[in-house]
Amino acid sequence: MRVNRILLSSSLIVVALVIQVSVLARLHLPGAVPDLLLLTVLGLALVYGHVGGALVGFAAGLLADLAPPADHAAGRYALVLCVIGYLAGLVKPESGQVKSATGPMVVVVAAALGSTLLYAGVGALVGDTAARHVGLGGLLFTSALYDLLLAPFVVPGVMALARRAENDPLAETNSPKAGDISSGWLSGGTGLRIGGQRGGLRVKAARARVARAGRIKGVKRL
Repeated sequence: MRVNRILLSSSLIVVALVIQVSVLARLHLPGAVPDLLLLTVLGLALVYGHVGGALVGFAAGLLADLAPPADHAAGRYALVLCVIGYLAGLVKPESGQVKSATGPMVVVVAAALGSTLLYAGVGALVGDTAARHVGLGGLLFTSALYDLLLAPFVVPGVMALARRAENDPLAETNSPKAGDISSGWLSGGTGLRIGGQRGGLRVKAARARVARAGRIKGVKRL
């Protein structure tokens, strides 16, 4: 991952985690807690793809596992968000632009349900039966509902920031190739190659020398 991806992802993850722990978790809503961290990972994965989504999801989940007041085994939520980020990155638009809001909303609902089921499944493997006492059905419904209501305010903004960072003119993918300037910075917007310009100047200079030589010889014959 490039530096701009790392800086942007780290900043968004930290902000999302702070808001989720200090604000959303204290609302005491019935059922699940709105997962702002999950929505942030989804927005980044839809721009970065499956590999970037998996890396961002793992880092975000591990930070959530270690941040207080976490009461579960470290690495549990990291595994969940890593899988969710990878799967969300698989549906990344090829053009990088989302033409309809239906696709991202479906991804949000699927991610909310999948993350809740995966988190409960991993908890069952390690002996955590808290989901059974709360009610898995209520958790699934409320997590999907809360995340779906919060998604229009989070996912588009995260995706816009990620695309803007991807279009950084200092990035390697946007830098012009050596000897081929198509952006117009050095060729005046003509799209010509520097080598072609130099060759044209040399040909013009040679023709000028031949013409001057012919004129001089003509003067001598006179």
